[in-house]
Amino acid sequence: MTDAFKNYLSSTGALLADEINFSAQFFKPINLKKGDFFIREDEICRHIGFIASGAVKAYATDKEGKENITCFKFENEFVTSFPEFMAQEKSKRSIRTVEDSIIYRISYPDYQLLLAKVAALNGIIKSVMEQEYNQKERYMLNYNNKSAVEKYRHVLSSEPMLILRIATQDLASYLGITQRSLTRAKGQLHRPGVL
Repeated sequence: MTDAFKNYLSSTGALLADEINFSAQFFKPINLKKGDFFIREDEICRHIGFIASGAVKAYATDKEGKENITCFKFENEFVTSFPEFMAQEKSKRSIRTVEDSIIYRISYPDYQLLLAKVAALNGIIKSVMEQEYNQKERYMLNYNNKSAVEKYRHVLSSEPMLILRIATQDLASYLGITQRSLTRAKGQLHRPGVL
């Protein structure tokens, strides 16, 4: 499975082969079962992870204990709570697996050491953080102040992976609607002659 991580680093075109091999040894694989935590809300954010297989959701919990899901990550994506990882502070959200997953993770001290030795990794991390920011922007633009049908239509056209791999209650939370509204939206859009 290290190959998935090495292939990702190679695909960026930013690193030489020996830099890729050197970098990969800092990322240690962990096997997580569906429902396991990678990062817990209110605990120090100690790791960045690279998803070799599986999927995770990121969410904050409100006062009633309800999950407010803000994103999903799949294979070949990095996962952490970046601001808290960089500052080594308590995470403002949890990151939990929604499928059995293999995640290659690196601790903050190893991350600092690695960046000092392989300067080109800074560019990759910067790119990952920009993607994270853009994903949040798209989320705000596409899922705020829209009807359940508009939100579901957007998922169908732009994020179909979510429909295939994410449970209905998690998808409803991500869209900021009830499960009932999501079911109704699906019913409206999947009627013959609609879409």
